[in-house]
Amino acid sequence: MTMTPRADIKANTLEFETIPLVKPTGFREYDARWWFGAPGDDPKTAKAPELNILGVQALGLGLATVIGQMGVEKKIVVGHDYRSYSANIKYALIAGLVEGGMEVHDIGLALSPVAYYAQFELDIPCVAMVTASHNENGWTGVKMGANKPLTFGPDEMGMLKDVVLGGKFETAPGGKIIRVDDMREKYEAAVTKGVAIKRPLKVVCATGNGTAGAFAPAALRKMGVEVIELECDLDYTFPNYNANPEDSEMLHAMGEAVKKYGADVCLGFDGDGDRCGVVDDTGEEIFADKIGLMLARDLSKNYENAKFVVDVKSTGLYKTDPVLKENGATVDYFKTGHSYIKRRTTELDALAGFEKSGHFFFRQPLGYGYDDGLVAAAEVLRMLDRNPDKKMSDLKGELGVAYTSLTMACHCDDELKYAVVDKVVAAYEQLGAEGGSICGRKIAEVNTVNGARVTLEDGSWVLVRASSNKPELVVVVESMKSDADMRELFRKEIKPRLAAFEEVGDYNQEI
Repeated sequence: MTMTPRADIKANTLEFETIPLVKPTGFREYDARWWFGAPGDDPKTAKAPELNILGVQALGLGLATVIGQMGVEKKIVVGHDYRSYSANIKYALIAGLVEGGMEVHDIGLALSPVAYYAQFELDIPCVAMVTASHNENGWTGVKMGANKPLTFGPDEMGMLKDVVLGGKFETAPGGKIIRVDDMREKYEAAVTKGVAIKRPLKVVCATGNGTAGAFAPAALRKMGVEVIELECDLDYTFPNYNANPEDSEMLHAMGEAVKKYGADVCLGFDGDGDRCGVVDDTGEEIFADKIGLMLARDLSKNYENAKFVVDVKSTGLYKTDPVLKENGATVDYFKTGHSYIKRRTTELDALAGFEKSGHFFFRQPLGYGYDDGLVAAAEVLRMLDRNPDKKMSDLKGELGVAYTSLTMACHCDDELKYAVVDKVVAAYEQLGAEGGSICGRKIAEVNTVNGARVTLEDGSWVLVRASSNKPELVVVVESMKSDADMRELFRKEIKPRLAAFEEVGDYNQEI
């Protein structure tokens, strides 16, 4: 490829068919994500695409160039999620990779963790998974890595962005494609190996008509549980709700299914299967950070002095939990993002890492260190199996009390969101340094590892950070006092603080 990509090309034009379109904002902190266009969109009235097929090819050649510059063996696993356009995007990506001299091992339709597993199974250093994860139809993206089990972070994404947008491509001979037809079966065998649930459990499996529908039900049955399928048929129109077990619509459907079928638990998976959401036997959702705490409590009994990593959106209960203290477990709060937590768990030689969004990272002897919704599901089922006299709701009830909001978001352009967060961070740092208070409580700590997580003297906290994947600011609020106090922290502190910025969209969400 000799042409340098541009960001100003309009759809339904000659240029759109002949020049690579790549919008710079698609290069996120730890993966790539662009608006490609939803099926059936009228190009004259629809939201402008941020990427075209030639742009995807340029991305593939750019990735091959970066891998070569990193001195990594030019072998890569490539897969795609279940969207109407994902296979075409993958083939365009492959064209660029081959032009850059890569030996491409195409595993076909896959979950992100299937692609990560294939790196170990095939002993291949690099991965490129075409997926928009839980984003709405019309989005696409690529999760990339060149050092298993890690995926790209800001440094590697910066290199890739510089190469692609600068047209600094390096073609190379030797590129080829190898089709791998049995990775689904190998992954299923690996993820279920050694998992033999003895306790009779009825499990609702929810996949939101996403890719996990082709993997999760069969794997759960092999683990030894009764499975009731909820929206597990593949349908790239996503007719019911977005495949995101952190969204209230999917959680509501999961809760209703548990009550309807009298199930012990519902396990929900996102669009590319690297996240797992949990609803208990009463139909109530358990946020993933608290599932992580339940798992940490249980695992710390068998793994003395275990280390765990959690993201800054996670509950403050990790700091005060008596079981973790008794078992000598330590917890590290780090940046939100699958790439960050994956890397941090490896750096600290932690047993596991947990994200509030539902990413779970289990390292040896439990897993390979990458985020895998089905490995997380297996650990949840094993926890129930090890506690045969307790329901999921009982285990939840053993945790300390905290009232946590959903993960909320408000629009803020990609080009503006980081500057806004910098101002929010500076304001909170100043308020903390001055001995300031929020809703009658003094600020005890301002953690700025990822936005601002402001902890108050009673352990309650508020968080404002920039989304790594979308043009949004992310907000989480937790109170150690009451549900009403949690809502007051949002209404009286977060909402007016963000409303002061004209760059931030109207925040109409209530909690």
